[in-house]
Amino acid sequence: MSEVKFKIKRYNPDKEKKSYFQDFTLSNPVSGETVLSALLRIVEEQDGSLCFRYVCRAGICGSDALFINGKRLLACQTQTKILKQPIVIEPLPGLPVIKDLVMDMDPFFEKYDAIEPYLIEPDDNIGVDEERIQSKKELDKIDLFTTCILCGACYSACPITWTSSEYLGPHAIGKAFRFYEDTRDAGGKRRLKLLDSEDSVFRCHTSFECVEACPKNIPLTEGIQSLKRSIMKYKIKKFLRIERD
Repeated sequence: MSEVKFKIKRYNPDKEKKSYFQDFTLSNPVSGETVLSALLRIVEEQDGSLCFRYVCRAGICGSDALFINGKRLLACQTQTKILKQPIVIEPLPGLPVIKDLVMDMDPFFEKYDAIEPYLIEPDDNIGVDEERIQSKKELDKIDLFTTCILCGACYSACPITWTSSEYLGPHAIGKAFRFYEDTRDAGGKRRLKLLDSEDSVFRCHTSFECVEACPKNIPLTEGIQSLKRSIMKYKIKKFLRIERD
């Protein structure tokens, strides 16, 4: 393959009212060249105004998730040689576009922050300088959920986020599951109350689009369904006065 052809979606709010596609061709692609490497070459060799995000180039930061040939993929982990040409590159659907391939992630992270994505320590453990050990079995329950890189692919793929701007989204609820099931966390009831709303777990329709889009293969729908069951058990126990706030 002596050249690679691209169709890249462009948008500059200072100049255009609508987005458009621009064609690019790269000659002599290097062996194993990724979409991100190709984008960097386009900036260096052809058009320095092209905007996109990237940081680690190792599939860890999640900043370069894009809509590539109709699929949500990490640009740094996707080689150009496996893609049908022309390679069509767009920002993730469902997210506001700032410029070219750069999306406004503020709503995404605001919903993530809303679920308190950190360990809540028990009162009797605050200030105690000692390791809190987990068994392998305890870790295995949340292990996949800890690998989330907050790339936005699941959020973009979820049909509920497209119809409800208030829905927390699979990324946030998945993180909530990760902390709720963490044996070191003391915020269990607090998290269940936070998630017990029509804009949270009960809005999920289990379409599994988030699972298919996730580059880390996190079983997000499984976690959401588990939280639904936990909330219902808590509410039943509370109604029967078995459980107190």
